[in-house]
Amino acid sequence: MKGKQWILAAMAAAALVMPLSSYAAAAPQASPAAVTQKAQVPAPAYADSTLQATRYGLLQGAQEGDDFVWRGVPYGQAERWKTPENPSSWTGVRDALKTGPMGTQETAKGVKGVESCLNLDIFRPATKEQNLPVLYFIHGGNNQNGAADQVNLSQFAKRANVVAVSINYRLGALGYNPLPAVHHGTKVESSGNYGFLDALQGLDWVKENIANFGGNPDNITVSGFSSGGRDVMALLISPEAKGKFQKAISFSGGMTTSDPSWAIGIYAKAFAPLVVADGVKPNKKEAIAWLKKDTPEVAKYLNGLQAERIATAFGHAGIRMAAFPHLFTDGTVLPKDGFKTKKWNEVPLIMTTGTDEFSLYTRINPYFAPSVKDKTVFTDEKKYAEFTFSKKYGSEMYRLFNAEASAEQMLDRYKAPIYTMTIAYGNNPELVGPETAFLSGSVHGIWIPFVTGYATSTTASYPKGSLDNPGALDLTRKVQQYIGNFMWDGNPNGQGLPTWNQWTSTKTGPSNLVVNADGEKANIQMTDTRSSYDEVFKEMEADKTVDKKDKEAIIHNVLNGRWWSKPLDQHFGTKTK
Repeated sequence: MKGKQWILAAMAAAALVMPLSSYAAAAPQASPAAVTQKAQVPAPAYADSTLQATRYGLLQGAQEGDDFVWRGVPYGQAERWKTPENPSSWTGVRDALKTGPMGTQETAKGVKGVESCLNLDIFRPATKEQNLPVLYFIHGGNNQNGAADQVNLSQFAKRANVVAVSINYRLGALGYNPLPAVHHGTKVESSGNYGFLDALQGLDWVKENIANFGGNPDNITVSGFSSGGRDVMALLISPEAKGKFQKAISFSGGMTTSDPSWAIGIYAKAFAPLVVADGVKPNKKEAIAWLKKDTPEVAKYLNGLQAERIATAFGHAGIRMAAFPHLFTDGTVLPKDGFKTKKWNEVPLIMTTGTDEFSLYTRINPYFAPSVKDKTVFTDEKKYAEFTFSKKYGSEMYRLFNAEASAEQMLDRYKAPIYTMTIAYGNNPELVGPETAFLSGSVHGIWIPFVTGYATSTTASYPKGSLDNPGALDLTRKVQQYIGNFMWDGNPNGQGLPTWNQWTSTKTGPSNLVVNADGEKANIQMTDTRSSYDEVFKEMEADKTVDKKDKEAIIHNVLNGRWWSKPLDQHFGTKTK
């Protein structure tokens, strides 16, 4: 039994699903076998076993419940600021039982991860079936943070009857660098888009090896969350990605690129304090000028820096492109005209968003964080109104950026089907409690429990039971079925599901699917309720819930300079930093 019929059967069997909190199982721990260089060899076909072959050697995975899982699988290797290459082969059997190291990144507990981070995890049902669709997932974290295990794809792989792959890749200024001194390779290598090239290398590995795990190399759906979703959108315009995938899903992504000539100054400014601290130049001004030069001395210095120092040079960008530019429109890997290009890798596309995408960033912003921490945001009428203003209008713009505005921008240049989904779950105080409904709502990352079946850190504030009541579980089954259907044939619709129409012009009928649930069942409907940035700005200007001075402070210090706020910055004349 295959395809959508299998999904229907799996969804029916899932009616007795366990609570989200009881799904996860710890992976066994083991060390990789010794790696040696040898020629690639053809890999045999998939066998119903946790021992599988790749073109680089044998992998020992594990069975976890109804899934086969392989973790920490090397898909490439790369020197600093170089194009990734195929992984080295190994002799014997390599254990693939533990998630591999994530990319070097700054965390609350210091710098974690490694530069040699090109590894991936694979999940599939523990069955004999072959030729299954493949989900290729790129984690989020502003392309500065995150890891392959950001989401657990095991339940989704089983429910949708697919193979799921999640990658680690180079992050931060180790994953992106526009400084000319390190650009002396091919045009692809000199693009500065090293983390993006890792994602392309991973796709090549999947194309070459995934049949050995029962996946169909000609039915790959690229997907990603947040910055990973933006990477997915960038794959749609990259000439280097042509033919590497057949479908795409952007979870809270949107369209962003940056001009490398502009980014050079920002990177030089970020690295300059290191140059001064190391005594190479006496002051920041001279250090910036020196770093902008294309000289062997600059290249030697940058390549000699400890990865930990590079990872901390920028700080966390807070979804502000001006703080950490990446996805450079170099003209080879990404077109000079970015998303204005007329040459797209046109495949069926889903874009999803939550209704309260900016709630998280309102909570953690210094303007609001103290009152959230001491809970005076609930008792101080002024702070309550200001928080509501920031969350409401920031989320409206973020939502447009993630899905509707992007779909509208693409429509006349993109002929493949586009589907948009808005997840509204989380706003009902009766289900999630008044505090969570106000502070989080349908938060950035709300898609994760409804697609994967697992709770995550983004929904940690949701009260116990609020994501596994009958209504939430019904919504999970339906969303999983939509996504699974889409992966099989590019159409999310199927038996027992409300019809999900393709996106059409704003002048025609309902195009956006809104999904929600009460305590008993899912509530899903198409809507033609649409808005635009100009309409949001008019509503902001007319809003009398906060005074003019406070409104300007929020617009110019909280909402400004985000991935999605270029229209706001232009309208209100805000600074982009």
